[in-house]
Amino acid sequence: MKFYSGFSLSNDKQLFSEFLRESEFNVAGFSYGAILAFKEVLYSDKRIDTLQLFSPAFFQDKPEKFKRTQKMYYSKDKKTYLQNFFKSCFLPANINEKVTLKEGSEEELSLLLDYKWKADELQVLKDKGLKIEVYLGSEDKIINVLKAKEFFLPFATTYLINSAGHALETKDTVLNSG
Repeated sequence: MKFYSGFSLSNDKQLFSEFLRESEFNVAGFSYGAILAFKEVLYSDKRIDTLQLFSPAFFQDKPEKFKRTQKMYYSKDKKTYLQNFFKSCFLPANINEKVTLKEGSEEELSLLLDYKWKADELQVLKDKGLKIEVYLGSEDKIINVLKAKEFFLPFATTYLINSAGHALETKDTVLNSG
């Protein structure tokens, strides 16, 4: 199983352990990593049975002004931007201390914000018989969950996890994780 981490994150795979399909024929990714996982599967000639997208970075509904502002804040003060982003990933829960923050690049942030998911590319994978699963948190503070759900639903089994944020954790999840 191949897993792609979210923007500026390390050790985030363990957040999704209850959902991950541990198979050599599975590719998964979280947020920014969902884009990378999708691109790998789309252009791969290897056998892949399942693509799991956890809170895929979905910003095609956001205006260009929003994206420019995000990039500007990042270039002016990366440390503060990343700390705020990190907190937002885990809301409404507390930050999971097992996940660590690292400095991402401006190029990665641009890909994350500017990436356009294409229905025809998802349809190609669906037509090949690939199982696509999308997991979304109902309380996500990073993406517009309803727009993402609406977009992915025709192509994927889509799960909406009640009271969960972008990292698919709830207050109960973090409190119970020991």
